[in-house]
Order: sequence, then C-alpha cells, then structure tokens
Amino acid sequence: MTDSPALPPADITALIASARGAMAHAHAPYSRFAVGAAVRLTDGTVVTGSNFENASYGLSLCAETVAIATVSAQGRLADITAIAVSGGPMDAAADPAAVITPCGRCRQVMNEAEQMAGRTLAIYCVAPVGDAIHEHRVADLLPHAFGPANLGIAPLKDA
Repeated sequence: MTDSPALPPADITALIASARGAMAHAHAPYSRFAVGAAVRLTDGTVVTGSNFENASYGLSLCAETVAIATVSAQGRLADITAIAVSGGPMDAAADPAAVITPCGRCRQVMNEAEQMAGRTLAIYCVAPVGDAIHEHRVADLLPHAFGPANLGIAPLKDA
C-alpha cells in the first residue's frame, strides 16, 4: 500500500471547509448532532456527505459512509486520497476544542476504501469551528482491521 501524497495546506483547508459545509445538510432531528464529511479524490474532486437519521435509529447513516458510498456509486472508490470529518451539536455554540472522530462503523468503511484504493488515506478530524486539526491514518483509528486483503481481494487499481 502506498501513501497518499501530502496535501498542500490550502487543499486541507478547502477539504475541511467542505466537511463543515456539509454539516448544514444533516438530517439529525433526533440527536441534534450534525456531522459532515468530505472525501477528496485523486483529481481534486471533493464529494460530501452528511448524517441522515431515521426514526428507527439503527437505520441512520453516518456522514462518512454517505460520502464514501457516493464516491463508490460514481465508480471512483479507488480514487479516494483523503477524508475530513466535522461534527457537533446543532442547538449549541460550537466548541473549537471538540474534535470528533469517526465511529467504529465508519472506521471499518474507511478501511475498506483505503484497501480498495491501495493507498494510505489521510483522515482530518476537526470541530465545527476553530483551527484544531487531528490528522489520523486508518490504521491508527482501527488497528488490526479486517478487510478485503484478509479475503485475498486486491486493490481496484494500482495507486
């Protein structure tokens, strides 16, 4: 697996802004906790997603999963290079120190995307406001992950 090329600071800033912007589209009437995600592809395209809650809570969708599934539906799963995630309460002032990280399900989906892309993905976790950025790798968020490689499935194309 290769490393994704380091993104210039301006591209990281734009990716984070896209994730924060996606929060505005969250359908979160139950938790009142909006999450936005932005996925950057090899050609610089950014695809966003926001959480979508359901009255049957177990059927809710996380922002990261929505964004990655959208990329996959476009046939571009192998093109993912970086992901930004932002979230916070909809009804309160945002805390610039409250950086969120993906839930376990989203970490597993990110692992799938990373293995199918054949490159290490940068994961940028941020609060809805402020300058705090926690950069992670999927292996840091989900050590000893099970994924396509365990089943003998190779990346979709060479990274």
